[in-house]
Amino acid sequence: MKIQRALISVSDKTGVVEFARGLYKCGIEIVSTGGTMKTLRDAGIPVTYVSELTGFPEIMDGRVKTLNPYIHGGILAVRDNEEHVKAMREHNIRGIDMVVVNLYPFRQTVAKPDVTLAEAVENIDIGGPAMIRAAAKNFAFVTVVVNPVRYDLVLTELAKGGEISDQTRMALAREAFNHTAEYDAYISSYLAGQTSEGQFSTALHMVYEKVSDLRYGENPHQQAAFYREKYYSGPGVAGARQLHGKELSFNNLVDLEAAYALVNDFIEPGAAIIKHTNPCGAGTGNSIAEAYAKAYEADPVSAYGGIIALNRPVDKAVAEKMSGLFVEAVIAPAYSEEALTILTQKKNVRLLAAEFGCNKNSLDVKRISGGLLVQDADIVDAYESDLKVVTKRTPSPAELKQLMFAWKVVKHVKSNAIVVAADNMTVGVGAGQMNRVGAANIALEEAGEKASGAVLASDAFFPFRDTVDAAAKAGVTAIIQPGGSIRDEEAVAAADEHGIAMVFTGMRHFKH
Repeated sequence: MKIQRALISVSDKTGVVEFARGLYKCGIEIVSTGGTMKTLRDAGIPVTYVSELTGFPEIMDGRVKTLNPYIHGGILAVRDNEEHVKAMREHNIRGIDMVVVNLYPFRQTVAKPDVTLAEAVENIDIGGPAMIRAAAKNFAFVTVVVNPVRYDLVLTELAKGGEISDQTRMALAREAFNHTAEYDAYISSYLAGQTSEGQFSTALHMVYEKVSDLRYGENPHQQAAFYREKYYSGPGVAGARQLHGKELSFNNLVDLEAAYALVNDFIEPGAAIIKHTNPCGAGTGNSIAEAYAKAYEADPVSAYGGIIALNRPVDKAVAEKMSGLFVEAVIAPAYSEEALTILTQKKNVRLLAAEFGCNKNSLDVKRISGGLLVQDADIVDAYESDLKVVTKRTPSPAELKQLMFAWKVVKHVKSNAIVVAADNMTVGVGAGQMNRVGAANIALEEAGEKASGAVLASDAFFPFRDTVDAAAKAGVTAIIQPGGSIRDEEAVAAADEHGIAMVFTGMRHFKH
């Protein structure tokens, strides 16, 4: 069906003049509203004002201008339905074959720090969504365009024969419904924040856009794709730029998030090597090269094929240290030219640059069958001033420093979790065990002789004294744990028996 008339009313006027000019050259009549009409007329493009079509002026500060049977009848009429065609003739309604509309900038308005509720409300579009949904519903006969990126596609198809293909109309309709769904989601979320519902409102609307298909999911028989929170531009893995290497896999992205989250918790230069979301090594130092060396030395065997995260730019020194190790991916704030020259010699290693920093508004979402669990991200942590010494011996300043390091790392280890640390590096990690002493035994065995004089961190309290006894036998001198067990006294007594200093944080860091 040949397009004869288009209605254009856009807030985002990117490319609209060129597009309207292209439509006019194709012999298409253009109808438009106030601001858009002025823009097109100023560009010398003939335009019919919508009030000339409806016979009714724009009123109430533009709140009412397109909510009219001459508009919606022209859009919604089913062209091969005799009753619809008859109604159009009886009421002198002319068809509208194309609707080019995008909406008031609600999301951009409420993003302003000083926005008022009244200002936000005035940027809730009513007529626009109504026209978009009407045109999208009638996509069999009407072309709806909500994204300026599609202007070239539409003009190209028109140039071929004056029509838009059925396939393109349907695709544009789907995009239009996405557009209005996202718009309503932002409005709902904003208004929820203005009420007593707080962060966890009665309904959750999350808007994500597809970044790419993935070759497969956790396993080759699972299909997968990567989505990113739409318009999000803060710190995080989803916004990272890949500078080199093969395409990212599902498991790469999961491990990159684990690695990024760990080193992002350190203020000083920090490095982590991740395998299956757990750190096989983590370290801090005066330089990023020193931090990486410690992370690698923590467990050189497990480091093979790992994911590396660094919270400082990758320089030549650290790149040279990494060059001898097979790694799946590296994520860091940036890379020097010398570092890139060294690391890109490996054609498959994935190099990502990401913004680091804390997103204090982030939510942690976990899927269950038929639902979602949503919580605040675990970004609150204990500081030295929060620690409670519960043993006869107080940790020395050197021990205290290592305890805080181990506490930061254990937060990122799957529970039940135990970390043994010395000299600002992990020397043993016990992750994801069914009982705590089992995790401790793994960490202490991995540490070996390095456990002597080291410290131990536990992500949750000790249900029994057995973990303290095992730590003492290995030579651990100080322990940090949340406390809160009904048997805390037994654990403290055991520490006193062995001369171990123990501190409570008052918070746990389960990671499931």
